[in-house]
Amino acid sequence: MNPHDYCQDKAAKSGSSFYYSFLFLPPERREAITALYAFCREVDDVVDECHDLQLAQTKLEWWRGEVARVYDGQPAHPVGLALKDVLTRFDLPREQLLEIIDGMEMDLTQTRYLDFKALQLYCYRVASVVGLLAAEIFGYKDRQTLKYAHDLGIALQLTNIIRDVGEDARRGRVYLPIEDLQRFNVRASEILERQYSDNFRALMAFQAERAKKFYDQALAELPAVDRKAQRAGLVMAAIYRTLLDEIERDGFLVLDRRTSLTPVRKLWIAGRTWVRA
Repeated sequence: MNPHDYCQDKAAKSGSSFYYSFLFLPPERREAITALYAFCREVDDVVDECHDLQLAQTKLEWWRGEVARVYDGQPAHPVGLALKDVLTRFDLPREQLLEIIDGMEMDLTQTRYLDFKALQLYCYRVASVVGLLAAEIFGYKDRQTLKYAHDLGIALQLTNIIRDVGEDARRGRVYLPIEDLQRFNVRASEILERQYSDNFRALMAFQAERAKKFYDQALAELPAVDRKAQRAGLVMAAIYRTLLDEIERDGFLVLDRRTSLTPVRKLWIAGRTWVRA
């Protein structure tokens, strides 16, 4: 299995909605974004699957070293080898790959966020930076597109947080800002114990509205000249916005289940969005 096949396999097995946004890209760009996605999955898996804090930090430090090796031309991991190849065609700043690792590392040391400003730093590192790198791969003519990529990353990550409230709580993490919990009179213990209430639903409706504002802001920022180049991002926005609408229609039942769209529905949304963009 060559490095790009490894990355493709990693992306396909993840079952992520991101996979559907890559399908219609030209081969060169599809290889590049798949390598970037595989990198994100590798470092995210370190955090989610390694329960020993010191070992997880050691593994993330190894990945920081692998990023250095990628840019020095001597990577060791299949994902690193794929990224090395990608760098011959696309300008992906080393600092941004390292910042993604910094964001993943936050999950090892921080399980609560005081306010949205603090949460936004996390979202920036694990999602907006990925969006900025993706924008480079997809191509753009107007630098305003980078603002779109930044805000779309925030919107996607906020949707992830809403969808995964219960799953994250079972890992001991509550991403919903403490100031929001206090505002809606919801205790963290209620989330950890999967207790639904009118207050909880109001809290989640507030989170959903915040995410929608970022979607609307991002789409308004995308220059017309770059709309076709950025169609993969628009596919992601359409799939995740639909997912957010489904969660809302279900009454934010996110503490004891994980709402998802079927592969067929994701493919239909992807194809429709790609054609219309």
